[in-house]
Amino acid sequence: MTRTLAARIQLLVLDVDGVLTDGRLWFSADGEALKAFHVRDGAGIKAVLAAGIQVAIISGRESMMVSRRAAELGITHVHQGVSDKAAALTTLMGRLRCAKDATACVGDDTPDLSMMALSALPVAVADAHPAVRAQALLITEAKGGAGAVREVCDLLLSARQ
Repeated sequence: MTRTLAARIQLLVLDVDGVLTDGRLWFSADGEALKAFHVRDGAGIKAVLAAGIQVAIISGRESMMVSRRAAELGITHVHQGVSDKAAALTTLMGRLRCAKDATACVGDDTPDLSMMALSALPVAVADAHPAVRAQALLITEAKGGAGAVREVCDLLLSARQ
């Protein structure tokens, strides 16, 4: 069933902290939050973009590092500082004319539950909060920030073949 859903996905929505990163926030002496992104996740994102799948970031926090990483990868739909992730996703889906049955969402914590509920393929990373794991149709083998997004990207691409 998961492969059937994955084959229809046209929009992949990602949280950042705990999904694209390991969820830890590192602060420099001047207070800047630092984030580490996994290179394999980036390669997977580039591959799905090249295959015509749109990728979006919806994050509760704002970070220049996220903006920079998204730009490097070619992600144009970047929504940061979002308090209502479901509303942000609903607006994005309307703008892109993308239905629920063509949307996948990867989350790790309870703020992601509302947007996961709007997707046909809700995905939890391996180390996600239990409530998120309970709502997911797919749980990755890798933890957030450790290649979990690459797993999802590989599934989306292989399901199309």
